[in-house]
Amino acid sequence: MDRVDAVVIGAGAVGLAVARALAQAGRDTIVVEAQNGIGQGVSSRNSEVIHAGLYYAPGSLKARLCVRGKELLYALCASHGVAHRRCGKLTVANDGQELQALRQLQERAAANGVEVAWLEEAQARAMEPALRCIAALHSPSTGIVDSHGFMLALQGDLENAGGLVALATEVVSARLSARAGEPHVLRFADGAELAADIVVNAASLHAPALARQFEGLDARFVPREWFAKGNYYALVGRCPFTHLVYPAPADAHLGTHLTLDLGGQAKFGPDIEWLDVRSPEQIDWRVDPARADGFYAEVRRYWPGLPDGALAPSYSGVRPKIHGPHEKAPDFRIDGPELHGIPGLLNLFGIESPGLTSALAIAEHALGCLDSR
Repeated sequence: MDRVDAVVIGAGAVGLAVARALAQAGRDTIVVEAQNGIGQGVSSRNSEVIHAGLYYAPGSLKARLCVRGKELLYALCASHGVAHRRCGKLTVANDGQELQALRQLQERAAANGVEVAWLEEAQARAMEPALRCIAALHSPSTGIVDSHGFMLALQGDLENAGGLVALATEVVSARLSARAGEPHVLRFADGAELAADIVVNAASLHAPALARQFEGLDARFVPREWFAKGNYYALVGRCPFTHLVYPAPADAHLGTHLTLDLGGQAKFGPDIEWLDVRSPEQIDWRVDPARADGFYAEVRRYWPGLPDGALAPSYSGVRPKIHGPHEKAPDFRIDGPELHGIPGLLNLFGIESPGLTSALAIAEHALGCLDSR
């Protein structure tokens, strides 16, 4: 049986970043991906926003890894020529409750070491004349990135360090070893097996279900998966905004926001639609045109000039959640040997937003978890 130092399951942004870090640290590393290309799952169905780190509880993994990941991502984009733009973001308030939420966001940003500026209505409208708000928080370090270009850069670095990506290669189970020095054995859909000292489960939507097929991992270390769909609508016509625009946050949902692509085209979303499914295979990715009605009402609270008929169904993504609709959103789960006691095993659960921004910092953290065994 062939043996390698490390296998990473899942060739999305996070899986590729972790594999790149392992390969650059001198490990013989393979990324195995069930699909026929990299980044075909969650990593290709998001807002492509580089988040500043405003929203997350101070000290949490989401806060620390987002802020660190943002710095690393901007640096990689600059060094590798990945298309991106540091366009900035305005988070806006239009009533007293949202004003209070904005103040809390300002405090949280300060606690996380994120630069923001409070803008009164006139200051915000000077930046974005089409905007309606009573106050806004300006985040200059928020940006947008070509997520596929980012993943191609990660793949290039991985391969330059001697690693490789194996596409159309589905892991179905694993036999884990609790003894140091004895490898884990991965089993593939075609019946083949591969031994590895390190196994990183970065399978996103599939991560909990896959972890249940790991012989030797106690079931109490595997969370239940939940799936929350986010629908996007594209703006038909020219967009009057140059910054991203978000409403003040309510709970864990950041509201129906306006984001821009690198060509200046605007899209709105994602909303949140909890799905009554138990596996990713059951997901219906279609965007229902009827959901646009709610989008118009939400968007017109901060852009009253949105024309009728200007929103066209675009695409959807699904968040790999590990909490239900009435539960508080948990932190990222990066479960290493210190938690479950299995040398060389790392399970990544609930890596939703800001996972793309945090990818390079998650990779740093992952190496630390594996090296501390």
